[in-house]
Amino acid sequence: MPHSLTRSVSRRLAWAAIVLVSALSAQGQRRVSAGVSCGRQEVLLDTDWRFHLGDAAGSEQPSASDSVDWQPVTLPHDWAIHGPRLVTNLSGGAGGFAPMGIGWYRRHIPSPTTACAGRALVQFDGIMANSDVWLNGHLLGHRPNGYVSLVYDLTPFLNATPGADNLLLVKADNSQQPASRFYQGAGIYRHVHLIHVPELHLETWGTAIATPHIMPVSAEVSVSAEVRNDASQSRTATVRVTILDASGHRVAQASSIAQAVAAGAVHSFAVTLNVSHPRLWDVKDPNLYQAKVEVLQTGQPGDLQVSTFGIRDAHFDAATGFSLNGRTVKIKGVALHSDIGALGMAVPLSLWEHRLRAMQHMGANAIRTAHNPVAPEFLDLCDRMGFLVLDEFFDVWTVGKNPYDYHLNFRDWYLRDTRDSVRRDRNHPSIIAWSAGNEIHDTPHPDVAKPILASLIAEYHKDDPTRPVTQALFRPNASHDYEDGLADMLDVIGQNYRPGELLAAHEARPERKILGTENIHDRATWLAVRDNAAYAGMFLWSGTDYLGESRHWPLFADQSGMNDRTDFPKPDSLERESWWADRPVVHIVRRTARVPKAPTDPGYELDQYRPQQVTFPDWTPANREPHPEQVEVYSNCREVALSLNGQSLGAKTLPPDASARGWQVTFEAGLLKARCTDQPGVEETLTTAGTPAGLSLTAESKQLGTTFDDVTEVRLTVVDAHGTPVPGVAVPVTFSVAGDGTLLATDDADPTYTAAFENPTRTTLDGRAVAFIRGNGGGTLTLQATSPGLAATNLRFMPPNASAALALKGHR
Repeated sequence: MPHSLTRSVSRRLAWAAIVLVSALSAQGQRRVSAGVSCGRQEVLLDTDWRFHLGDAAGSEQPSASDSVDWQPVTLPHDWAIHGPRLVTNLSGGAGGFAPMGIGWYRRHIPSPTTACAGRALVQFDGIMANSDVWLNGHLLGHRPNGYVSLVYDLTPFLNATPGADNLLLVKADNSQQPASRFYQGAGIYRHVHLIHVPELHLETWGTAIATPHIMPVSAEVSVSAEVRNDASQSRTATVRVTILDASGHRVAQASSIAQAVAAGAVHSFAVTLNVSHPRLWDVKDPNLYQAKVEVLQTGQPGDLQVSTFGIRDAHFDAATGFSLNGRTVKIKGVALHSDIGALGMAVPLSLWEHRLRAMQHMGANAIRTAHNPVAPEFLDLCDRMGFLVLDEFFDVWTVGKNPYDYHLNFRDWYLRDTRDSVRRDRNHPSIIAWSAGNEIHDTPHPDVAKPILASLIAEYHKDDPTRPVTQALFRPNASHDYEDGLADMLDVIGQNYRPGELLAAHEARPERKILGTENIHDRATWLAVRDNAAYAGMFLWSGTDYLGESRHWPLFADQSGMNDRTDFPKPDSLERESWWADRPVVHIVRRTARVPKAPTDPGYELDQYRPQQVTFPDWTPANREPHPEQVEVYSNCREVALSLNGQSLGAKTLPPDASARGWQVTFEAGLLKARCTDQPGVEETLTTAGTPAGLSLTAESKQLGTTFDDVTEVRLTVVDAHGTPVPGVAVPVTFSVAGDGTLLATDDADPTYTAAFENPTRTTLDGRAVAFIRGNGGGTLTLQATSPGLAATNLRFMPPNASAALALKGHR
């Protein structure tokens, strides 16, 4: 069953518990200060929403909203992914030709039943975009940036009269287009949380955890916690921190000194603890701890938050690159956009986990969040899986890349957005650096760019002095970033592409720390990183194909990924695996032409139609008569032997430059095998396929989840009569479900297939397609796939606890 992630101990409370938000206000601005202290409570506020597509002026007034046609929806919700994709849509190719516009959301919040002193907050993890939020007709705030998380205090406008109703309304306005270089989605596309805090409480994102001194026998953990006093009188408080290991055992506890917090003020408390024999967070062994932070009054517990963190030392060095816990580690990274393909920007956590596992299998150990703050649960997942993260904000500053992008709001909001995002994310051990922007067009104007960069660096360092700041510079020699001093303002100099320029900049000033923030897939770039100790690492553009950034209809998706948007590896990904993976790897491909696999430039000026494929991971050419085939083997094994139908074709050793090993082979139908002679059992076999005869369905798990975050991806393959995958075939396939579940979407990775993703019929691309399903309750689900003239197939899925129940029944 896919994993869902719980971010706090209170997240899974039943809705009934939120009545403790009770009486946060009696009328208007009044608070019930005489009520009991109920402590912090948090619940997901994802269900029971209503949605209206289109402008509904005046709907923020409770009396007017019922006159609008509202449809029930569950959050997270990206309405734009449902289409239709049209060449006339104003988002254009950059936005994947998706529809954009105005969407309204509303939700009723029942009046509380128990009097508690404190505040009621609502947290939106992401609203795309230009959002306005009202409670009972009162505007709580406006936020242009659709990627940042935002928190509003509901307390002043809550009606706590018994039996009264409270109405929360949200307007998301993406109507002005084009507003992005890539698909951005639309609506409340991330989770929403309703939070109650007592009057004396921990400030939102106000807890910072650092591990400044780490030794094998002991690690120092420094906790800074901001406490806010919303009471009308000064309160004396103590902060107690308890550290728990992965098993929940207490490994350290300490308290601050007692201090007075004035009414209406925020005070910072410091607590230092020592963890004996710490288990360090590492890419290979991502050990995590929890810090249980409590606010105590007269020794009695009040507010409480639990923050996950890791004990680790991450360090960039000008001479040796990047080190983690004293060990040099090459950053082998990929850039990922925020969409997941067929489900758009409302991404179930299970699909992020599926994607990250695919990146890990390729050998990647790092993610660049291109180019905006990601969902908090994405970072939780990186923490758990052992990924290094370059956390990046901003694709533009004051010079826009589209008429209606963030440059229109940058001056007013960039420091607030940076502050909120840094404070939200700073306790994640996976984050090793902040990026202040991607290919910013202000940099050719140093009088504009340098003051902005200085203020950004200061903002990053104010709330997180433990991490360096970089920036993804683009052609800095042309914009004179090295000459005018802008590049040297950065703690780590990041450059997109052109590794020779970055190495030359380091040679000119050896004290510079350098990182490839965006790179093409070629071997020369990898060798530049591999063979130069100062080069901390690289981030490929990109990890997977993504929606948008196209210039031609009907192309609606970018194809620069190592994997396609269904996470199927392309031949470049197989070769990269042989360079990056730390396990024995062997893969076979046919090469049809000796042409460069990638341009030496990022390709911004190149036509973006589907590029010619020159390598094929199969032994099924169109011509089945004897003819010469160029066979290449991607492997990190010392020696690889190749055979065809049991006849040896010789063995070849690993070249120092990591290039593929090649054989000229006369085609003969059958079995082509590559075997590592120095690694027993490490081999790959390609079998010549016959004509299409049927369909095959496979899934990583046959247990079916039922929450938003539990979605199963099922892969379909066209096969011959013997079950061998048949490449290169395009056949219509129709998916259907029977039982207790839903077919959410289908996909085939075709960047030009403009039918809606909800369409149950797909045309296979290279003999493949995928379906996304979710359970609705406790029953089974059967997914069936059919295609004219081919044998149908089905796959049965069980509810989450069915396997355990069946096993128990068997023991009886």
